[in-house]
Amino acid sequence: MTPDTRDVLLPLEDVSRRVGLAPLAVRLEELRRWLQDDLVELETAIQATTDLSHAATTREEVGDLALRAARYLLARPGKRIRPLCVLLGARLGGRELTRPTAPGAPLDRGVRDLAIACELVHNATLLHDDVIDEGTERRGAPTARMVFGNSASVLAGDHLLVHALKLVESVGHRRLLSSLLETIHEMVSAEAIQLEQRGRLNPSREVYLSVVQGKTAGLFRWGLVAGGTAGGLDGDTLATLGQAGNALGVAFQLMDDVLDLTGDTATTGKDVLADLREGKLTWPFILASEADPGFLPALEAALSAMADKGDTADGVRAILERVRATGAVEATRRFAEAQAQLARDALARLPESMARGALEAVIDSAVSRRA
Repeated sequence: MTPDTRDVLLPLEDVSRRVGLAPLAVRLEELRRWLQDDLVELETAIQATTDLSHAATTREEVGDLALRAARYLLARPGKRIRPLCVLLGARLGGRELTRPTAPGAPLDRGVRDLAIACELVHNATLLHDDVIDEGTERRGAPTARMVFGNSASVLAGDHLLVHALKLVESVGHRRLLSSLLETIHEMVSAEAIQLEQRGRLNPSREVYLSVVQGKTAGLFRWGLVAGGTAGGLDGDTLATLGQAGNALGVAFQLMDDVLDLTGDTATTGKDVLADLREGKLTWPFILASEADPGFLPALEAALSAMADKGDTADGVRAILERVRATGAVEATRRFAEAQAQLARDALARLPESMARGALEAVIDSAVSRRA
């Protein structure tokens, strides 16, 4: 089945219109139309990485069940913002994935493979994270580990990581391979820090930001720099893209924190307060603990009561009301917008172009989304 480009950006367009951001919705529609051929090729290639009918050798290496687990997650509708950053970074340097004006022209496989690698690394971490966190829901469906088991999910994540590294190696930019390895190292280190903090209810801005820099911002940064490298951009421009990607990644995670407290499970694809049940203090909870001296003891008591009684509705409601009363949710939105502005300011140092405008639309959508 040929992928539909609407699966990538149309949900963001719809949300923008619903929340009164019609101009942003128009910009996203223009972006989707401009990148239509690229997005179709990208989605086709992502799905092909776990095509069971063409994976005999890979099946022998990682097993049929692991491939099915990987394919299960990749087939779920994702935002694909990370590979989109690769595509737009390359277009800033005038390099496109497809050339609709030149029928029969070969695909730019270097750009395609870097974009695929970026998305595969992201999905690999999701497979691993759900095992570590004992997650039960992802993208509006049971997690891969719930369907195929923990072992298959771990192997599936390993397979995607190895495949991503091979793709980057094949492109030929050695520093991109070494920088992706470093990015993965940072992601693993951040996950280890988060695991050590689990259940401690020890709010720390420093710890939170170090985890976000490693787990989320690093891959956004790598994606933009990788695309720009493929596009032949100079070192100063690549540094600027790295700054923009880093700020975008922090903004994206902060909005995830907000959505975990305010989002509809059917829309966000995750359980409300899922992070809290995993023992993670996200930014709104850190701010709430700073504003309300009695918040942490109350939170600890509520979590204990929820664990004992099993029925969490009243406990969740009480926690949400207390967090909101401190103004922490809106303060987190403002922090996310401030990070988004840092990303816009970085891009403003680059010449005006359709690619720059498209990246600015991606940044705007990241902080205005409701899913």
